[in-house]
Amino acid sequence: MSEAARLATLIRESRGVAHKCDIAPVIAQLGIGAGDAVPVGDDTAVIPHPNGGNLLFAIEGFVADFVAADPWFAGYCGVMVNLSDVAAMGGRAIAVVDALWSAGEEQAAEILAGMREAAARYGVPIVGGHTNLKATAPQLAVAVLGEAEHPVTSFAARPGDALIVVTDLRGRFRDPFPWWDASTGTADAARLRADLALLPALAAEGLLRAGKDISMAGVVGTAMMLAETSGVGVEIDLDRLPRPDSVAIDRWLTAFPSFGFVLAVAPENTDAVLARFAARDIAAAIAGTVIDERRANIVTGGGSATVWDFATPFIGGPATASETLVHA
Repeated sequence: MSEAARLATLIRESRGVAHKCDIAPVIAQLGIGAGDAVPVGDDTAVIPHPNGGNLLFAIEGFVADFVAADPWFAGYCGVMVNLSDVAAMGGRAIAVVDALWSAGEEQAAEILAGMREAAARYGVPIVGGHTNLKATAPQLAVAVLGEAEHPVTSFAARPGDALIVVTDLRGRFRDPFPWWDASTGTADAARLRADLALLPALAAEGLLRAGKDISMAGVVGTAMMLAETSGVGVEIDLDRLPRPDSVAIDRWLTAFPSFGFVLAVAPENTDAVLARFAARDIAAAIAGTVIDERRANIVTGGGSATVWDFATPFIGGPATASETLVHA
Protein backbone atom coordinates (compact mmCIF):
# COMPACT_ATOMS: atom_id res chain seq x y z
CA MET A 1 0.00 0.00 0.00
CA SER A 2 1.35 3.45 -0.91
CA GLU A 3 1.75 6.16 1.72
CA ALA A 4 -1.04 8.18 0.11
CA ALA A 5 -3.38 5.18 0.16
CA ARG A 6 -2.50 4.44 3.79
CA LEU A 7 -3.26 7.99 4.86
CA ALA A 8 -6.48 8.03 2.83
CA THR A 9 -7.62 4.96 4.76
CA LEU A 10 -6.60 6.53 8.08
CA ILE A 11 -8.69 9.64 7.32
CA ARG A 12 -11.67 7.71 6.01
CA GLU A 13 -11.75 5.42 9.08
CA SER A 14 -11.13 8.14 11.68
CA ARG A 15 -13.59 8.78 14.47
CA GLY A 16 -14.24 12.34 13.33
CA VAL A 17 -15.15 11.33 9.78
CA ALA A 18 -17.34 8.52 11.10
CA HIS A 19 -19.25 11.02 13.26
CA LYS A 20 -19.82 13.31 10.28
CA CYS A 21 -21.40 10.40 8.42
CA ASP A 22 -24.09 10.42 11.13
CA ILE A 23 -25.40 13.73 9.77
CA ALA A 24 -26.95 12.42 6.54
CA PRO A 25 -29.65 10.14 8.04
CA VAL A 26 -30.68 12.81 10.55
CA ILE A 27 -31.05 15.40 7.80
CA ALA A 28 -33.14 12.94 5.82
CA GLN A 29 -35.42 12.35 8.81
CA LEU A 30 -35.85 16.09 9.36
CA GLY A 31 -36.59 16.65 5.68
CA ILE A 32 -34.42 19.75 5.37
CA GLY A 33 -32.00 20.87 2.68
CA ALA A 34 -30.83 23.54 0.31
CA GLY A 35 -34.34 24.42 -0.83
CA ASP A 36 -35.44 25.60 2.61
CA ALA A 37 -35.85 29.26 3.50
CA VAL A 38 -32.64 28.93 5.51
CA PRO A 39 -30.38 26.60 3.48
CA VAL A 40 -28.39 24.08 5.51
CA GLY A 41 -24.82 22.96 5.01
CA ASP A 42 -22.82 25.70 6.69
CA ASP A 43 -21.03 25.91 10.04
CA THR A 44 -23.92 28.11 11.22
CA ALA A 45 -27.41 28.75 9.93
CA VAL A 46 -27.57 32.10 8.11
CA ILE A 47 -30.88 33.79 8.93
CA PRO A 48 -31.68 37.06 7.13
CA HIS A 49 -32.54 39.76 9.66
CA PRO A 50 -35.62 41.86 8.82
CA ASN A 51 -33.68 45.02 9.70
CA GLY A 52 -30.72 44.12 7.49
CA GLY A 53 -27.69 41.89 7.80
CA ASN A 54 -27.84 38.26 8.89
CA LEU A 55 -28.08 36.39 12.16
CA LEU A 56 -25.87 33.33 12.63
CA PHE A 57 -27.04 30.43 14.79
CA ALA A 58 -25.02 27.30 15.68
CA ILE A 59 -24.73 24.57 18.29
CA GLU A 60 -22.03 22.11 19.34
CA GLY A 61 -22.32 18.97 21.45
CA PHE A 62 -19.39 17.09 22.97
CA VAL A 63 -18.62 13.39 23.19
CA ALA A 64 -19.14 12.01 26.69
CA ASP A 65 -15.62 10.65 27.18
CA PHE A 66 -14.12 14.08 26.52
CA VAL A 67 -16.46 15.85 28.95
CA ALA A 68 -15.72 13.26 31.66
CA ALA A 69 -11.94 13.23 31.16
CA ASP A 70 -11.25 16.97 30.70
CA PRO A 71 -14.31 18.84 31.99
CA TRP A 72 -12.64 22.27 32.26
CA PHE A 73 -11.44 22.19 28.66
CA ALA A 74 -14.76 20.74 27.49
CA GLY A 75 -16.48 23.81 28.94
CA TYR A 76 -13.85 26.08 27.40
CA CYS A 77 -14.31 24.41 24.01
CA GLY A 78 -18.07 24.81 24.30
CA VAL A 79 -17.57 28.54 23.87
CA MET A 80 -14.42 28.53 21.73
CA VAL A 81 -15.51 26.19 18.94
CA ASN A 82 -18.83 27.98 18.50
CA LEU A 83 -17.01 31.28 18.12
CA SER A 84 -14.80 29.64 15.50
CA ASP A 85 -17.92 28.49 13.60
CA VAL A 86 -19.20 32.06 13.56
CA ALA A 87 -15.84 33.43 12.44
CA ALA A 88 -15.67 30.86 9.61
CA MET A 89 -18.91 32.38 8.33
CA GLY A 90 -17.39 35.86 8.31
CA GLY A 91 -19.33 36.82 11.43
CA ARG A 92 -18.98 38.02 14.98
CA ALA A 93 -20.52 36.29 17.98
CA ILE A 94 -23.13 38.06 20.12
CA ALA A 95 -24.02 35.64 22.90
CA VAL A 96 -23.77 32.03 24.12
CA VAL A 97 -26.17 29.65 25.88
CA ASP A 98 -25.51 26.14 27.20
CA ALA A 99 -27.27 22.91 28.10
CA LEU A 100 -25.50 21.04 30.91
CA TRP A 101 -26.20 17.75 32.64
CA SER A 102 -24.09 16.53 35.56
CA ALA A 103 -24.21 14.36 38.67
CA GLY A 104 -24.24 17.25 41.10
CA GLU A 105 -22.86 20.74 41.48
CA GLU A 106 -19.28 19.63 42.09
CA GLN A 107 -19.08 17.77 38.79
CA ALA A 108 -20.57 20.74 36.94
CA ALA A 109 -18.20 23.26 38.52
CA GLU A 110 -15.18 22.54 36.31
CA ILE A 111 -17.26 22.60 33.12
CA LEU A 112 -18.78 25.93 34.09
CA ALA A 113 -15.38 27.33 35.05
CA GLY A 114 -14.04 26.49 31.59
CA MET A 115 -17.02 28.13 29.93
CA ARG A 116 -16.65 31.23 32.09
CA GLU A 117 -12.93 31.52 31.27
CA ALA A 118 -13.48 31.23 27.51
CA ALA A 119 -16.35 33.73 27.56
CA ALA A 120 -14.17 36.24 29.40
CA ARG A 121 -11.13 35.74 27.16
CA TYR A 122 -13.08 36.05 23.93
CA GLY A 123 -15.39 38.78 25.19
CA VAL A 124 -18.70 37.05 24.44
CA PRO A 125 -21.30 36.77 27.23
CA ILE A 126 -23.06 33.61 28.41
CA VAL A 127 -26.69 34.73 28.71
CA GLY A 128 -28.49 31.61 29.94
CA GLY A 129 -29.17 27.96 29.25
CA HIS A 130 -30.50 24.70 30.67
CA THR A 131 -29.10 22.93 33.73
CA ASN A 132 -29.70 19.49 35.25
CA LEU A 133 -27.51 18.59 38.23
CA LYS A 134 -29.19 15.22 38.84
CA ALA A 135 -27.95 13.30 35.79
CA THR A 136 -25.90 10.10 35.96
CA ALA A 137 -23.06 11.47 33.78
CA PRO A 138 -21.88 14.84 32.48
CA GLN A 139 -23.13 15.99 29.07
CA LEU A 140 -22.63 19.37 27.41
CA ALA A 141 -24.02 21.27 24.44
CA VAL A 142 -23.43 24.95 23.73
CA ALA A 143 -25.11 27.26 21.21
CA VAL A 144 -24.12 30.67 19.88
CA LEU A 145 -25.86 33.59 18.23
CA GLY A 146 -23.86 35.82 15.89
CA GLU A 147 -24.22 38.31 13.07
CA ALA A 148 -22.63 38.83 9.66
CA GLU A 149 -22.92 41.58 7.09
CA HIS A 150 -20.98 39.55 4.50
CA PRO A 151 -21.50 35.84 5.28
CA VAL A 152 -19.02 33.30 3.91
CA THR A 153 -20.86 30.10 3.03
CA SER A 154 -19.91 26.50 2.24
CA PHE A 155 -21.80 26.60 -1.07
CA ALA A 156 -19.62 28.88 -3.18
CA ALA A 157 -16.28 27.13 -3.83
CA ARG A 158 -15.49 26.95 -7.55
CA PRO A 159 -13.11 24.80 -9.61
CA GLY A 160 -9.76 26.57 -9.79
CA ASP A 161 -10.04 28.17 -6.36
CA ALA A 162 -7.03 27.74 -4.10
CA LEU A 163 -7.53 25.93 -0.81
CA ILE A 164 -5.77 27.88 1.91
CA VAL A 165 -5.34 25.99 5.18
CA VAL A 166 -4.88 28.17 8.25
CA THR A 167 -3.76 26.86 11.65
CA ASP A 168 -2.37 28.49 14.76
CA LEU A 169 0.61 26.24 15.49
CA ARG A 170 1.46 27.94 18.82
CA GLY A 171 -0.13 25.23 20.94
CA ARG A 172 -0.03 21.69 22.29
CA PHE A 173 -2.16 18.55 22.30
CA ARG A 174 -4.48 17.92 25.24
CA ASP A 175 -3.42 14.29 25.55
CA PRO A 176 -4.74 11.72 24.96
CA PHE A 177 -7.32 13.56 22.83
CA PRO A 178 -6.74 15.06 19.36
CA TRP A 179 -7.47 18.63 20.53
CA TRP A 180 -4.70 21.03 19.45
CA ASP A 181 -4.96 23.82 22.04
CA ALA A 182 -3.53 27.17 20.92
CA SER A 183 -6.02 29.17 22.97
CA THR A 184 -5.30 28.58 26.66
CA GLY A 185 -1.95 29.03 28.39
CA THR A 186 0.22 31.84 27.03
CA ALA A 187 -2.28 33.18 24.46
CA ASP A 188 -3.58 36.52 25.72
CA ALA A 189 -7.19 37.60 25.32
CA ALA A 190 -6.46 40.55 23.05
CA ARG A 191 -4.62 38.30 20.59
CA LEU A 192 -7.37 35.68 20.59
CA ARG A 193 -10.03 38.28 19.80
CA ALA A 194 -7.97 39.95 17.09
CA ASP A 195 -7.12 36.61 15.46
CA LEU A 196 -10.80 35.68 15.14
CA ALA A 197 -11.59 39.15 13.82
CA LEU A 198 -9.40 38.42 10.78
CA LEU A 199 -12.13 36.25 9.25
CA PRO A 200 -14.98 38.82 9.16
CA ALA A 201 -12.47 41.44 8.00
CA LEU A 202 -11.42 39.26 5.05
CA ALA A 203 -15.08 38.54 4.30
CA ALA A 204 -15.96 42.24 4.29
CA GLU A 205 -13.22 42.84 1.73
CA GLY A 206 -14.57 40.11 -0.53
CA LEU A 207 -11.37 38.04 -0.30
CA LEU A 208 -13.00 34.72 0.66
CA ARG A 209 -15.11 32.59 -1.67
CA ALA A 210 -16.06 29.84 0.82
CA GLY A 211 -14.79 28.45 4.09
CA LYS A 212 -15.19 26.22 7.12
CA ASP A 213 -13.42 25.90 10.43
CA ILE A 214 -11.48 22.65 10.86
CA SER A 215 -13.73 20.31 12.81
CA MET A 216 -13.45 16.88 14.44
CA ALA A 217 -13.20 15.44 10.91
CA GLY A 218 -9.72 16.98 10.60
CA VAL A 219 -8.42 19.19 7.82
CA VAL A 220 -9.17 16.75 4.97
CA GLY A 221 -12.58 15.79 6.35
CA THR A 222 -13.45 19.48 6.69
CA ALA A 223 -12.40 20.11 3.08
CA MET A 224 -14.59 17.16 2.08
CA MET A 225 -17.63 18.77 3.71
CA LEU A 226 -16.96 22.06 1.96
CA ALA A 227 -16.54 20.30 -1.39
CA GLU A 228 -19.73 18.28 -1.04
CA THR A 229 -21.91 21.25 -0.18
CA SER A 230 -20.37 23.30 -3.01
CA GLY A 231 -20.91 20.48 -5.52
CA VAL A 232 -17.20 20.29 -6.38
CA GLY A 233 -14.15 18.21 -5.47
CA VAL A 234 -10.83 18.95 -3.76
CA GLU A 235 -7.23 17.85 -4.04
CA ILE A 236 -5.03 18.45 -0.99
CA ASP A 237 -1.24 18.24 -0.87
CA LEU A 238 -0.47 16.88 2.58
CA ASP A 239 3.17 17.92 2.26
CA ARG A 240 2.08 21.59 2.15
CA LEU A 241 -0.18 21.57 5.21
CA PRO A 242 0.87 23.86 8.06
CA ARG A 243 2.02 21.41 10.75
CA PRO A 244 4.21 21.56 13.87
CA ASP A 245 7.62 19.98 13.23
CA SER A 246 7.23 17.71 16.24
CA VAL A 247 3.85 16.24 15.24
CA ALA A 248 3.58 13.18 12.97
CA ILE A 249 1.35 13.48 9.94
CA ASP A 250 -0.89 10.61 11.12
CA ARG A 251 -1.84 12.48 14.28
CA TRP A 252 -2.11 15.85 12.59
CA LEU A 253 -4.64 14.60 10.03
CA THR A 254 -7.07 13.74 12.84
CA ALA A 255 -6.32 16.84 14.94
CA PHE A 256 -9.02 19.34 15.94
CA PRO A 257 -7.22 22.72 16.24
CA SER A 258 -8.54 25.55 18.39
CA PHE A 259 -7.86 27.96 15.49
CA GLY A 260 -7.99 26.29 12.08
CA PHE A 261 -9.79 27.01 8.81
CA VAL A 262 -10.07 25.70 5.27
CA LEU A 263 -10.71 28.62 2.90
CA ALA A 264 -11.56 28.57 -0.81
CA VAL A 265 -9.98 31.67 -2.32
CA ALA A 266 -9.91 32.98 -5.90
CA PRO A 267 -6.31 32.79 -7.24
CA GLU A 268 -6.00 36.55 -7.56
CA ASN A 269 -6.74 36.97 -3.83
CA THR A 270 -4.40 34.36 -2.35
CA ASP A 271 -1.43 36.66 -1.74
CA ALA A 272 -3.57 39.16 0.16
CA VAL A 273 -5.14 36.45 2.34
CA LEU A 274 -1.82 34.78 3.13
CA ALA A 275 -0.26 38.13 4.04
CA ARG A 276 -3.00 38.94 6.55
CA PHE A 277 -2.45 35.73 8.49
CA ALA A 278 1.34 36.03 8.27
CA ALA A 279 1.09 39.52 9.81
CA ARG A 280 -0.37 37.89 12.93
CA ASP A 281 2.13 34.98 12.98
CA ILE A 282 -0.58 32.46 12.06
CA ALA A 283 0.51 29.67 9.72
CA ALA A 284 -1.31 29.66 6.38
CA ALA A 285 -0.47 27.92 3.10
CA ILE A 286 -2.00 27.06 -0.25
CA ALA A 287 -2.36 23.33 0.38
CA GLY A 288 -4.73 22.33 -2.38
CA THR A 289 -7.17 23.29 -5.06
CA VAL A 290 -10.86 22.98 -5.87
CA ILE A 291 -11.47 20.62 -8.81
CA ASP A 292 -14.34 19.70 -11.14
CA GLU A 293 -14.19 16.00 -10.35
CA ARG A 294 -16.50 15.08 -7.47
CA ARG A 295 -13.82 13.46 -5.35
CA ALA A 296 -11.60 14.30 -2.40
CA ASN A 297 -8.03 13.39 -3.29
CA ILE A 298 -4.82 13.65 -1.32
CA VAL A 299 -1.24 13.94 -2.59
CA THR A 300 1.92 13.15 -0.64
CA GLY A 301 5.48 12.18 -1.54
CA GLY A 302 4.66 12.11 -5.23
CA GLY A 303 1.76 9.67 -4.80
CA SER A 304 -1.99 10.27 -4.69
CA ALA A 305 -5.14 8.55 -3.44
CA THR A 306 -8.87 9.21 -3.24
CA VAL A 307 -10.26 9.61 0.28
CA TRP A 308 -13.89 9.96 -0.81
CA ASP A 309 -15.93 9.67 -4.00
CA PHE A 310 -19.02 11.87 -3.58
CA ALA A 311 -21.09 9.39 -5.59
CA THR A 312 -21.46 8.07 -2.03
CA PRO A 313 -22.84 10.88 0.16
CA PHE A 314 -20.61 12.02 3.01
CA ILE A 315 -22.71 14.42 5.09
CA GLY A 316 -25.65 14.12 2.76
CA GLY A 317 -24.81 15.57 -0.66
CA PRO A 318 -24.55 19.15 -1.88
CA ALA A 319 -26.23 21.61 0.46
CA THR A 320 -28.27 18.98 2.30
CA ALA A 321 -26.67 18.80 5.74
CA SER A 322 -25.78 21.14 8.56
CA GLU A 323 -23.54 21.14 11.58
CA THR A 324 -25.93 23.73 13.04
CA LEU A 325 -28.65 21.13 13.60
CA VAL A 326 -26.78 18.04 14.77
CA HIS A 327 -23.50 17.49 16.56
CA ALA A 328 -21.34 14.94 14.80
